[in-house]
Amino acid sequence: MAVKRFKAFLELEASGGIVLALAAIVAMIIANSPLSTWYESFIHAPVAIQIGSFAIAKDAHHWINDGLMAIFFFLVGLELKREVLIGELSNVKQIILPAGAAIGGMIFPAIVYMAFNYDEPEFWAGWAIPAATDIAFALGILSLLGSRVPNSLKVFLVSIAIFDDIGAILIIALFYTNELSLSSLAFAALCLPVLYLLNRRNVTTITPYILVGVIMWIAVLKSGIHATLAGVVLALFIPMFDRTDPEHSPLEELEHDLQNTVSFGILPIFAFANSGISLEGAGFAELFHSVPLGIAAGLFVGKQIGVMLACWLIFKLGISKMPSGMNFQQIYGAALLCGVGFTMSLFIGGLAFGGGSPLFDERLGIIMGSIVSGVAGYLMLKATLKDNVSSTSVDLTRH
Repeated sequence: MAVKRFKAFLELEASGGIVLALAAIVAMIIANSPLSTWYESFIHAPVAIQIGSFAIAKDAHHWINDGLMAIFFFLVGLELKREVLIGELSNVKQIILPAGAAIGGMIFPAIVYMAFNYDEPEFWAGWAIPAATDIAFALGILSLLGSRVPNSLKVFLVSIAIFDDIGAILIIALFYTNELSLSSLAFAALCLPVLYLLNRRNVTTITPYILVGVIMWIAVLKSGIHATLAGVVLALFIPMFDRTDPEHSPLEELEHDLQNTVSFGILPIFAFANSGISLEGAGFAELFHSVPLGIAAGLFVGKQIGVMLACWLIFKLGISKMPSGMNFQQIYGAALLCGVGFTMSLFIGGLAFGGGSPLFDERLGIIMGSIVSGVAGYLMLKATLKDNVSSTSVDLTRH
């Protein structure tokens, strides 16, 4: 009976977001308890891999953020490739509205953040933190409303999150790259023709791709570009179709196999390792510092303004029409949910302020903005959605 209930929980759309939230809550409880020293010891435990004179030595926190999260970005890359080839992003007319909404939802949070920190250049690095949307949490909240949610609204929210991921990947590559090691970058580039040949020769066994991908990840790690981007690049070479067996899709098979590992393993570990905020000695000065306040306002205010303004302009100019079964109230509810920026916001926050600061903790702003946005989005949609059952279903389990 317990096993059946556990399986039923895993099949819920909200399950990934629930596990993610629990991991973050547990981390915060431990960080503010007598176990805090254990938590710090775990986070900063040294872990090294050495072969001869070659060694990669980092603490557990960096292995999680640079290593495990590369698998998360690999899954994101697989999802993006599938969506472009056969999914929601394969039709240009269908992508104009969510693409515009995502762009607006990335620009305005950054503007709001910079408005809070315009006179503090040392804090400008955090401009991209509120630009991200956490699809696991957003869809989890949406699923709480059950069958009243029209399928077009689910697809709209998922599509925004996909473009949001693309934007976050580009931002990390362009703005959060350290000094480059050209030799390591050149070595990483040598992996690309190998991956291309594997794809062109219709190699559908995943092992060769993974082996080359690991080598590429190490080279990118040493190059100064964030190592997680190697996961996205690797995903682009995984074959979507098997030319000898049209019914077999190596990419979709791998995506399906990784989904639970990422949702219930990697992301909760990441949340646990990055959410242990100690509130000891924290007061109004830390809570209302311009950085966490700018992040919270960016997520809650900037996101909804950016998404709504972009949608209004697109409709006004006649570029795209309102999706079937949706209205402006529902778009506004989705815009609020886009302000839930947990996973990617924490990730970018670690890149922006990795050394930490005695003046503020950017994670407070992420948590505050995400909670307010999630609650407001849920209440807005609950008040506006009708009690109707969608006539068609959309499989969102892979998102």
